[in-house]
Amino acid sequence: MTNLTGSERAIAVTALRHAIPYLRMFKDKMFVIKAGGNAFASAESTRALVEQLGILHQLGIRVVLVHGGGPQSSELSDQLGLLTRFVEGRRVTDGDALKVAVMVLNGQISTRILAACREFDVPAVGISGVDAGLVRARKRPPVAAEGLDAPTIDYGFVGDIERIEPGVILKQLASGFVPIVSPLSADDAGTLLNINADTVAAAIACALDAEKLILATGAPGILEDVADPQSLISYIDRAGLRGLRDDGLLTDGMLPKVASIELALTGGVPRVHVISYASPDSLLLEIFTNEGTGTLVVDDIGQLMPAEQLV
Repeated sequence: MTNLTGSERAIAVTALRHAIPYLRMFKDKMFVIKAGGNAFASAESTRALVEQLGILHQLGIRVVLVHGGGPQSSELSDQLGLLTRFVEGRRVTDGDALKVAVMVLNGQISTRILAACREFDVPAVGISGVDAGLVRARKRPPVAAEGLDAPTIDYGFVGDIERIEPGVILKQLASGFVPIVSPLSADDAGTLLNINADTVAAAIACALDAEKLILATGAPGILEDVADPQSLISYIDRAGLRGLRDDGLLTDGMLPKVASIELALTGGVPRVHVISYASPDSLLLEIFTNEGTGTLVVDDIGQLMPAEQLV
């Protein structure tokens, strides 16, 4: 046992006292957390996030992690001499890109997370949208780009979600497991499909009636000025988010996240958080302190508790 100084003990007790209201509020509640591939770029960053997941699980919060793997997919594609193409922040997935996605998402990323879970004694189970029909999807048809002379965009083997089968995850949670979800799916004919992980996380959060959807990104949260990390927005509602988008203040990479945030809020998720996976203990601080570390998004700022608006 580590011997603490008097000041360290006082800090620990104060932190626990401040956390108690949140522990009461969130015990047995459902949190869906989505982390992009950058969060798992190293063993150290993976361990840091998984340790926080384990703490949430031990505190009685029902946690579901949805992971991406974009950077790793791009890196492997480059190594194989394959072209990586994005349209409005979304990856175009041809046959070769789909093979890469399967290798990265269901292999490299999922395995790394599960290995870290073993270290922290987190009873995790790796599944994908294909398993037991968790994510029912159809292949996205070609869509017309903006502009009269713009070409039609074919996203390839990219899926659009038709529905989520929540029982697949609920059974895992009821057995005391932490589901680690890869965003791959398949249509009814068995064709594998790649789906944006933010979209999968939002759809799962809606299907599970989750208390929170938390998007762990490379940014500190939503910024008024993408070039200025100090322009972090502490809280915002859907109208404000649309205003940022309409004013062109959101980058391509943030656009799918904004769509997922709107999907979650429209689907009944009360609160969506955008935080940085790279900030130490950002997940715990966002959940168990009033100040948080990132951006809180709600349907209407009028729904915020008075204390939340003091940040």
